[in-house]
Amino acid sequence: MEIFKTRRGKFCVSFRGYTYTERNRARGMIYWRCRNRKTCSGTLVTLAAAVSASGPEGYGEPEEKNPHSHPPDMNAAAIERVQSIINERARSELTSVPDIYRQEQMRLLLENESAAAALPPLKAMASCAYRSRKKSLPTQIANLTGITMEQPIPQNTTGKLWGGRFTGDTDPVMEKFNASIGFDNRMWKADIEGSKAYVKAICKVGLVTEEEKDMITHGLTQVADEWEKGQFTIKPGDEDIHTANERRLKECIGPVAGKLHTGRSRNDQCATDMRLWLRDSLEYMYPMVKNLINVLVQRARQEVDVLMPGYTHMQRAQPIRWSHWLLSHGWALQRDAQRLKELQARVNVMPLGGGALAGNPFNVNREVLAHDLKFGSPSPNSLDGTSGRDFVAEFLFWASMTMVHLSKVSEDLILYCSKEFSFVKLADAYSTGSSLMPQKKNADSLELIRGKTGRVFGKCSGFLMTLKGLPSTYNKDLQEDKEAMFDAYDTLTGVLQVATGVISTLTIFPETMRAALSPDMLSTDLAYYLVRKGIPFREAHGFSGECVALAEQKNCSLVDLTMEDLQSINPLFEEDVVHVFDYENSVEQYSSSGGTSKQCVLTQASQLEMWITSH
Repeated sequence: MEIFKTRRGKFCVSFRGYTYTERNRARGMIYWRCRNRKTCSGTLVTLAAAVSASGPEGYGEPEEKNPHSHPPDMNAAAIERVQSIINERARSELTSVPDIYRQEQMRLLLENESAAAALPPLKAMASCAYRSRKKSLPTQIANLTGITMEQPIPQNTTGKLWGGRFTGDTDPVMEKFNASIGFDNRMWKADIEGSKAYVKAICKVGLVTEEEKDMITHGLTQVADEWEKGQFTIKPGDEDIHTANERRLKECIGPVAGKLHTGRSRNDQCATDMRLWLRDSLEYMYPMVKNLINVLVQRARQEVDVLMPGYTHMQRAQPIRWSHWLLSHGWALQRDAQRLKELQARVNVMPLGGGALAGNPFNVNREVLAHDLKFGSPSPNSLDGTSGRDFVAEFLFWASMTMVHLSKVSEDLILYCSKEFSFVKLADAYSTGSSLMPQKKNADSLELIRGKTGRVFGKCSGFLMTLKGLPSTYNKDLQEDKEAMFDAYDTLTGVLQVATGVISTLTIFPETMRAALSPDMLSTDLAYYLVRKGIPFREAHGFSGECVALAEQKNCSLVDLTMEDLQSINPLFEEDVVHVFDYENSVEQYSSSGGTSKQCVLTQASQLEMWITSH
């Protein structure tokens, strides 16, 4: 049984789908009549031991006396309750009636969809609410204009760091929509680290005493221990990691926790936490990139004698060394590692002390604060420091570029491990099968790397579009920075580990690679032969093309053309032309730095090894 008041102040009872109003009282009993009294004589009887100002109490177990002549309306009580709430809020708040209606409609939708569907339109429910507001308007105006020092000032009951300005509750849907604690809680350590440094800084300028500083520092350590041990409890009012930590700190040490935020805004606090988190995370990621490069270099050294076709436009082009292919990706990743180091320097700038936007009014020494947090320097401009997210966008671009390089490796290996190529075989640890076809061995590890590249690139392009539409200083849109940053980091750290595992456990088939070489891939070498005889390259290129056409006409390979055939095209062809049709000679002629000759490849490996050692 549920009891509520109507808009006219009468008590009503909702019981088993019927709504009753009080008819009369006698001998300790209350008699309730069905609200549809014109057509129904349904009656309910309850005990009434007492009546309070808020409503009847001690009703006891209700007893239905007369049957109803109509089916129960399961939604009527819910709709009546919504009307009562709208009326009450219209009396006590300055929120517009249409806004109140929409908020209560959304709340009812979450509780009871069928009742929400039956809810009367705004026009039908607003008139009573407006009458309630009109009656209470003088009181509201008095409350707004008549507050004196003797009168109690309304307190923040929202529990929010920003709640002093507000008196009404946040809509539950908005509460969830606005919260970031679900993903920014992973910055708990950075948030506590920044708070410990900040309380030390405000202590130096006399905003807290030494005793208070020690209390706050000890409380922050206790909060950190709870996070570390997985014992920290996130509560419904914890909007973000900053709110959660401050709320828990207050529970641990009392009101003195409120001094920690003096002169600090969540704008500079959030930007500082992100930079601390990303700076430490990049330190963890950098060795992973170097480790993958090292795996490529070591394989290149061990398998330097393996020859394979090089491809352009997905067509066989010229013979190269397998190690040359490995190192080509090693050099791309080395550039990624260099960019990562350059990014770290730009991340390592401290926004703390910038406040909401204008700076810190308490003469906090930001240089010392930056030193305590191991930042390279404080941000030179508070407007830029609190709102700048270049470092996030740059990280997302770096992650996208690195993923593009890893996707290229993956695409090549997906082809090379197919039956059509059979150059390599993936370890079972990095392959999966088919639920239908038992013979299948799928390179899912590489396919996922290739697929996740689009995911990371999407985070980058999406965040740049967010930044593109923003005016100066902080805007709530920037809450989108964290999910993009976290997701790109998580994706890339996983990809780097999987890629390292794939390359280190790969099995190659040198004979198959060499068998894929064909004499037509040496047609360029034939042109080079004539160039060494003094013929300009453009003419030599034409003579080589005629040799290829003649071989196709005779339905034989290039190496099977006779000396007479070659000399019929150009008399400078001599017996030593046979040395051209040797794959080892072909790769060894590319002896300039960066080429595919054995010495060049080993030199590249040594250069990368030296870089790995020195960085």
